[in-house]
Formats: sequence, C-alpha cells, structure tokens
Amino acid sequence: MFTTRPELRGTFGAIASTHWIASAVGMSVLERGGNAFDAAVATGFVLQIVEPHLNGPGGEVPIILKRHDAPAPEVICGQGPLPMAATPERFAALGLRQMPGTGLLPSVVPGAFDAWMTLLRDHGTWTPRAVLEAAIGYAENGFPVLPKVAGSILAARDFFTTEWPSSADVWLPGGEVPRPRSLLRTPTIAATYRRILSEAEAAGSQREAQIEAARHAFYRGFVAEAVDAFYRRASLIDSSGRRHGGLLTADDMARYAARTETTVARDYHGVTIHKTGPWGQGPVLLQALALLEGFDIAAMDPAGERFVHTVVECMKLAYADREVFYGDPDMVDVPLATLLSADYATARRRLVGEDASLALVPGDLPGAAERMREVLAMSGAETPVGLGHGEPTFAPLPVEWGDTVHLDVVDRHGNMVSATPSGGWLQSSPAVPGLGFSISTRGQMCWLAPGHPSSLRPGMRPRTTLTPTLVTRDGEAWLAIGTPGGDQQDQWTLAVLLRHLHHGLDLQAAIDLPMFTSRHFPQSFYPRIAEPGRLLVEDRFGTEVIAALRRRGHGISVEPAWSLGRVCAAGRRDGFVVAAATPRLMQAYAIAR
Repeated sequence: MFTTRPELRGTFGAIASTHWIASAVGMSVLERGGNAFDAAVATGFVLQIVEPHLNGPGGEVPIILKRHDAPAPEVICGQGPLPMAATPERFAALGLRQMPGTGLLPSVVPGAFDAWMTLLRDHGTWTPRAVLEAAIGYAENGFPVLPKVAGSILAARDFFTTEWPSSADVWLPGGEVPRPRSLLRTPTIAATYRRILSEAEAAGSQREAQIEAARHAFYRGFVAEAVDAFYRRASLIDSSGRRHGGLLTADDMARYAARTETTVARDYHGVTIHKTGPWGQGPVLLQALALLEGFDIAAMDPAGERFVHTVVECMKLAYADREVFYGDPDMVDVPLATLLSADYATARRRLVGEDASLALVPGDLPGAAERMREVLAMSGAETPVGLGHGEPTFAPLPVEWGDTVHLDVVDRHGNMVSATPSGGWLQSSPAVPGLGFSISTRGQMCWLAPGHPSSLRPGMRPRTTLTPTLVTRDGEAWLAIGTPGGDQQDQWTLAVLLRHLHHGLDLQAAIDLPMFTSRHFPQSFYPRIAEPGRLLVEDRFGTEVIAALRRRGHGISVEPAWSLGRVCAAGRRDGFVVAAATPRLMQAYAIAR
C-alpha cells in the first residue's frame, strides 16, 4: 500500500508532534539523557511558541502517561476550572443566551503550566530551565511563521488594532502582519518565562524546589497578578458583539493545581485503550469501540463505504450520549459504568442500520430524551445549518476552522506519554499586557441554561474536546496516539486505531488512508451548531465510495485530498520503538532512532 513516508522504527526513542521543530526539540532531550516525560514537557513548551494560533502559555492540556515501572497509566488533568464569579445569575444579568466564544468572559484558569510542571516533578528528571530553554530561545530569537499563523493574524489585524491593542502589540510587530515563513519573535513571552526561571532558581539548587517556585510564580505570583489586574479593568468586544469585562481573578489562579487521576479504560481486541474522564470527550471513543465489537471490522475495506458508514453511525450514538451525560464528575453524576457496559452497547448497537441516521438518539436513561431536546433548542440544531466557528473561535472576525496541537513520546525504557495541548489561542482572547499571551476561553463550552451536566457552574471544569489516547498491551505501554481537531479528534483517532488493529496497517499507512468526519451532532464551540447527517470525506475515497455513502443517506461534503485529520502516533512493537505523523498541512513530523 502506498504511503507518503515509512513508519519510522528504532530502538532508542521516538516522538511525533504537529510541528517539526517541536519534534526535533523533543528528540534532542532524549539524546541528552532526558526521559520521555522530560521530552514531552520541552516539546509542549515549544509548541506554545511555534503554533501560537492553536495553543499558548495560557492554555490547557490533558496528559496520559505510562511509566515503565508503574502498573497502570494515569492522567494529569491540566484543564483549568471556571472562575468562581462565573455564576448563572451573572450571565443572566448580561442577557446572554450562549457563552461568548472569545474575549474575557469565557476565560478559565490556564492549566497547562501546572500540568507540565506536575509531569516534570513527578516523572521527569530535568530542571525547569532545561525544559524551557528551547521555547525561550525560539521566542527570543524567532521562529518560522506558518501560513496559518500569518492568516490568523491577517484576519484579526484591524480588530486587534482597534479593539484588542495588547494583542496588536504582540502579533503586529511594527504594525505589520508577519509574512508566511518569515521570522517572528515573541520577546514578551520569553521575558515572562525568564522571570519564572529566575524566581524558580532563587529557591535553591534542588530540582523539586525550583519546580514548586515556578508554579508559585505562575499561580500565586506575578503572572496571576498581571491576569487579575487586566481582567478587573478591561472591558472588550467579544463574539457577542458587545463589550464585557472578565471574571478571572488571582484567587481563582491561586486555588488551582493540576490533578493526577486514574484513566477510564476499555479492553478491545487484545489491547486496553485509556482515556480521560468525562470532563473530556475521551470516553466517546470507548463507547464507540463497545458498539463496534459487534461488527466484523476486519472484513471491511478500511477505505470502503461500509467501514465509513459503520464507524460514523456508532460515533453518532456515542456523541449523542456525550451531549446529555458528560460533564465534570466532581460536579455532576455521570453514569459512565452504564455507558461503557456490554449490555448497554448491545442495546444501542441495534440502532445502527443500513441507512444514515438523521436523529440524535441518546441512551434510554432517565432524563436523556428531555435533555437532548433542550440541547437542540439551545444550539439551534433542529435542522441542518451552516458551518460553526470551530476550534479555535474568534468573532466578530471571519469564520476560521481550526484545531489544536498534539504530541506523543516513547523512550527506550518503555516510558510513554500522549498529550493534546490547546487554548490560549492568539485570536481567542486579548493578550495579557506584560505577559504577551492570551488566556484560554474554554468556558465557551458550557451551556448557560441550567440543569445540564455541562451547564455553567462556578469552579467546574468545562467539558473539553481534548482527548489524547494511550494503549497498553499485556500491561505494557504499546501506543500513544492523538490529533488536533475539536469534536473530530476521537473520530480521526478511532479510524486510525481500527485500521491499525484490524487491518494490519502500520501507523503511517493507517494515517495516510483517506479520512472522514461527521458534523451530525452539536459542535462544542460557539455558536454550537449541528448539521444532522452531514459527513465530510476526502475526495481520495473515490467516486464509487462517495456515491455509495450518498445512497445510504449521508449528506456528503467532498473535501480536498489530504485535508482532514492531523493524527500523530508513537509506540512500541516487536522490540522497536515506532512513530508516524500525518503529511496533512506539511507540518507534523515523527522522529525515531
């Protein structure tokens, strides 16, 4: 089978990420004696610099890791909560029907920094300076401007100049939009990280003490103070078209700490797939696998219409459950044991027919049907409508379909990590003066109407789309895999995973096959639009497959070749470390030796 490049194999270490520079930095950490967790932290910080339209220092990250000497994987939740002032009453007084997608109001505590520091402290071996030096270097000395970065800044230029001047100061050097592939510097971000390191090293020479001091500087020191001051005084335009102030405070920052949790897992065809809890969308992949157990996937052409139809119909059922059941389990009761049970899957599987479903049908559990009607009413999703804003969002700027970033690392010891950083996009909220970066607007994923698991609650983690995957076999780390893409992430990861497990395709071949994605269910991002039955497919599926899918009733939108999905993966197999990365966007890179 033709592939764009080989699946990479080696014995020393492997990494895959959505940017070639980040992958190279991660491998350099392994080369200099760091372990997979050190490499992941350094890679994550570099991705903040080189892909600033998709993540930033003020963002969030879920991390799934497996130590070679630990019995099970674990999750580090770097999803920051909503401010304590984000009450339903506060938003009702503003007359808002939906949470804005941009600006100050939807901001949450930025969780990424603490998550990376927690990973470094508990599992890494390097100091804060060692893992930050590459990111600081690129911010100070410059990095190549991706065309998508230039396009995002160009679309926002006039808006930044007139409405968000602090963002103009960072992203319009000399008042000009950076040219694609030119050198861009973000010295204010570099200065912020340098100050954090200065305060960290003032705590002494011990690595752990430096990490704790760095965390303090971010969440209780000068970073939190700058965020607090800006959010108290500013009143800026957001996607509602109105001016609003912010709710995030220094107290919200000080209360936060990244948490380590157990994974949610399911056995499937000889492996165990590990995901985050239902504060993320990760369990939808496990629900889909439970449904797919009843189909002979191996007998289907991995690029054929029956494969696409079966996977999409199972995902529709899983995502319908996401819409009515998922939320922060600290705040709401999520019936996860039922949703992942064999009996539940057997009952739901009967709904998968030969034709495309145009309905959103959650499981037959108390309150589910009523809740789905409320979701559709809130999203305006009763009939197919136009494209939403996607991830990341910004308005009143032009519609932009975006995503986030991803990284996977495995070292020679068998340590493995998968992470999907996001948030703090340059175009989603104004840059904080003096810090040089934006704060995550993940609060946009909350419903403002009461009574839903994802309804606004002070201090809750908004249900996120970020969903890394880690797979074990016989208790050992076997595969780390993931992709950017908002609601599409588990769809693309699932397709690659099935092709790898059932059809014997190596990781690169599975990634290179044509991709597809459903827009059937309400999107998680403002303005929360659903398009019942709509299915995007790359034109490489060919006219026969596309015609067959249309005959089944799918509302097909044919997308250009190599336009869907940004899957990366790294793993261990047959005594090797292996890695692969998508050729789409000509940006992601895998390295192994």
